[in-house]
Amino acid sequence: MEITGERVLTLEVLRIQGPGKLSGEISVHGAKNSTLPLLAASLLCKSEAVLHNCPLLSDVDTAVRILRTLGCRVRREGHTLTIDSSTLSGDEIPENLMREMRSSIVFLGAVVSRLGKARLSFPGGCELGPRPIDLHLAALRKMGLHIREDHGCLECSVPGRLRGCPISLSFPSVGATENVMLAAVCAEGSTILSNAAREPEICDLADFLNACGGRVSGAGESEIVIQGVESLGGCEHQVIPDRIVAATYLAAAAATGSELTLRHVDCSHLQLVLPVFEEAGCSLRSQGKSLWIQAPERLRPVGNVRTMPYPGFPTDAQAPVMAMACLADGTSLFVENIFESRYKHAGELMRLGARIKVEGRVAVVEGVPALSGAPVQAPDLRGGAALLVAGLGAQGTTLLSGLHHLDRGYEAVEKALASVGADIRRETA
Repeated sequence: MEITGERVLTLEVLRIQGPGKLSGEISVHGAKNSTLPLLAASLLCKSEAVLHNCPLLSDVDTAVRILRTLGCRVRREGHTLTIDSSTLSGDEIPENLMREMRSSIVFLGAVVSRLGKARLSFPGGCELGPRPIDLHLAALRKMGLHIREDHGCLECSVPGRLRGCPISLSFPSVGATENVMLAAVCAEGSTILSNAAREPEICDLADFLNACGGRVSGAGESEIVIQGVESLGGCEHQVIPDRIVAATYLAAAAATGSELTLRHVDCSHLQLVLPVFEEAGCSLRSQGKSLWIQAPERLRPVGNVRTMPYPGFPTDAQAPVMAMACLADGTSLFVENIFESRYKHAGELMRLGARIKVEGRVAVVEGVPALSGAPVQAPDLRGGAALLVAGLGAQGTTLLSGLHHLDRGYEAVEKALASVGADIRRETA
């Protein structure tokens, strides 16, 4: 048992006995990377916001705690969250909550838009190398926000309302795009955001804001126009499916030579992911919101996988796809163009017998006939997913620790996989 601050963490592991075939259906839960900015957006609503399909994840729990700390009333019923921000009173997000979640900075734009001030520390979360928030701060400063940095804290204020203006991002950052949208939707005048992120989660946020009375156009393209309105009401909104969770389950099927059907999937969000599975020899078939995969007994190499901003191959899917490539008949090449420290899972995969050589942003994976179970530790969220996939395809017992990372983005993953035949269970270490 580990004690951190006032929270007591029970050390748990996943015991995975492999290899084994998967068969059946798994439902893909709502997108973590959509739920979090939507919860931040609910701060702008003058009446209740109801979000359906919200996953049961530790990051979502952290976001809810932030809302409650700020004075909002939040009620959860299953996968539905109801947020009443009419009682919003606080403008400070405690350091312990900021440190628990890297995307916590997305609350800044909404808080200053609603209250005209905010105090928060720099965010924490997975250590993926530099993920500077200077893009966020520079954009908000252009809109009139005064920001003073004081010993790791940001003291933010704006006289009157934020002002819309032209903003051009030097990189299509998802978080910076979301922060500008949240700050601009109730700002004075219009904001034209150039080189905006184009991810499906950006479109989901725009749909929510517009349903609440906002005027956002162009989401999903490189230029987004936000015409400021006086205030937002509430609405009911369905969170989009999690495309990275879908990619992880596809990788699990591929690594185990299995046949699997995913329910509640939006295949249009996986346009550059699915061809990689086809290149590996998997058969895919989609119908409505379902996606079927049949993997061969031995995968082919995936060739050259380069992570890029959407609509390119997502950096979050790189790790689980690398895990399945470890069992391919040939050599695969990965180039990580988004984060500098995104290969921490490579060393843990090698504990299972994988052959991986990393040079800077490039990883060369030489497939092996079999992996062998061993104790491994998740270095971060998606690295944990990679080790989960590898463990399912490995010979013998894999003990995966560091589950607090995995629980940030995958809801009851062991139960979902056990339901389709995986020999996996969660144990107290």
